[in-house]
Amino acid sequence: MSRRALVLFGVMAIIWGIPYLLIRIAVAEISPATLVFARTGIATLILLPIALLRTDMRPVLARWRWVVAFAVAEVGGPWLLLGSAEQHVTSSLAGLLVAGVPLVGTVIAVGTGSRERIGSNAVFGLLVGLAGVAAIIGVNLGSSDTTALLEIGVVVVGYAVGPAILARRLGGLSSVGVMALSLSLCALVYAPFAAVQRPVVMPSPGALASVAILGVVCTAAAFVLFWALIDEIGPIRATVITYVNPAVAALLGVAILNESFTPVMGIGFGLVILGSALATRPQRQTPSGATMAGESAAAEESAEPAL
Repeated sequence: MSRRALVLFGVMAIIWGIPYLLIRIAVAEISPATLVFARTGIATLILLPIALLRTDMRPVLARWRWVVAFAVAEVGGPWLLLGSAEQHVTSSLAGLLVAGVPLVGTVIAVGTGSRERIGSNAVFGLLVGLAGVAAIIGVNLGSSDTTALLEIGVVVVGYAVGPAILARRLGGLSSVGVMALSLSLCALVYAPFAAVQRPVVMPSPGALASVAILGVVCTAAAFVLFWALIDEIGPIRATVITYVNPAVAALLGVAILNESFTPVMGIGFGLVILGSALATRPQRQTPSGATMAGESAAAEESAEPAL
């Protein structure tokens, strides 16, 4: 891996590891819908002019239905539910559970026929990952809100479905154009809700700073840097970020918010990472020379949890 790739990887691991902490801080004073509007609105102001100046948006607009589907699955739904969940659970727990995105991505890839069959490594990986998720949830079940845990479950599914739509239905289009249009649509949809749910009093400097960082750094800058990383090392190797981000989220939650992190949670997280790595690992060639179609696609489709 080149020095540029290492730098991009390190920066992305941090940029997509800190949103959980920032969301937790922001939703203590701002409604989840208001946060989604502010975050997407800020990122739209940055990315949309770039897309309009540098990209032919006509091909993107021609597939507007899939752009809408991507926006709902990857941004509009997950960001609202994640904000709602983090009003009741810790940022560390949210980050650890989102580590299961590659597992769901593998199931989606198999279920939609992107592979002819599923290998034994993938099956074993799914079982190991599910055991890890069960361990993380089990140790927190008594002290966590069940509805919040279900919301995070929907977030995980959305983060797995979004990249699949991007890869299969929006392939060949400008990534900046797709993301700029998606963020714009979400900002428009959430604007009325944000107006109704606007804070009665001015949020604290910490909450306002969290919103600004989420919009500028964790959304607008993050997508530009992530696509640069993909260009540098490819989409499959870039999936490793999915394994690092939750660890960053957990460390920040413990260090800054004094959130609890038990040995069982650590073991569960390790199982999730191991299971994800096995489930998305490309299959070796068969004696006939054929490979399992879609092993790489499963990894690629789970490469981009838009945090």
